[in-house]
Amino acid sequence: MRNTMVLLSVLCSASLYAQGGRAGAPPPLPATETVAPAIPGVVAAGTKVAIVKDGLRSSEGPIQMPDGTTLFTEPGASRVHKIDKNGNITVFLENTERANGLALDSKGRLIATTADSIVVLHPAKEVLAKMPSRPNDLVIDKKDGIYFTLPSDKPSAVYYIPKGGQPMKVGEAPGAHGIQLSPDEKTLYSADSGGEYLIAFDVQPDGKLTNKRNFGKYQGLAKPASHADGIAVDREGRVYVGIEHGVQVFSPKGDALGVIPTSQRPQNLAFAGPDKKTLYLTGGSAMFAVKTIAQGYAGRAK
Repeated sequence: MRNTMVLLSVLCSASLYAQGGRAGAPPPLPATETVAPAIPGVVAAGTKVAIVKDGLRSSEGPIQMPDGTTLFTEPGASRVHKIDKNGNITVFLENTERANGLALDSKGRLIATTADSIVVLHPAKEVLAKMPSRPNDLVIDKKDGIYFTLPSDKPSAVYYIPKGGQPMKVGEAPGAHGIQLSPDEKTLYSADSGGEYLIAFDVQPDGKLTNKRNFGKYQGLAKPASHADGIAVDREGRVYVGIEHGVQVFSPKGDALGVIPTSQRPQNLAFAGPDKKTLYLTGGSAMFAVKTIAQGYAGRAK
């Protein structure tokens, strides 16, 4: 009887996780605090990776808002939550069509990837593009062009919507999940969930991508599948990637600087808070935060 109950629990956990997380990934482990090692210029030794909120039906898409508050999504419950400057968490939006990644354009519109679309969620709902399968993550450039990943493409790919235009495939990227631009927007990063490397492209003036390459190799993988997902950048151009066992930090040249360990696989991450010196991490059932020495890039919400 006990074995049957355990099996049912695992199956239920896996079902909930698939509603919001990456399809095929294992259900999340229990959320616990972990401790960061010293990564020079990034985080001090002994800094806690603290639990901000647990008991979520998956968590995703953190971004900083202009007023210093932080938003993140709960895809399994179709909600967007807000963390205020005092750390209080409230529901910001409901009925969000399982919104996953979030971004802000120059007009302050909150744009998200949903079950089958790129959508403006706030201040008024608007469908910008319908897609044949679920987009995963997105980032918006200074021209209000939207880059997003489509993992279910064969092969998986990066798409781009020029301001006022239609989606176009701009690059094939294996295992494409998380996506991010460098601070100068000359490089686009794509997380290959099944590989050992972060992928990088050169960004062309028309938004297209060239020179696909391995940017940096993840540290400490038990097997080649990294389950890499969300990506963030700081003001110095360092790159942060959520992988199976934590957050891999790379230098702007792709040198591996270290891993911030986590109890759950980070599905997405972003620098946020009033000074952008808190790295928020969304996981399987929880939202985490780690205070950093590094400061997030201020030129975008994420």
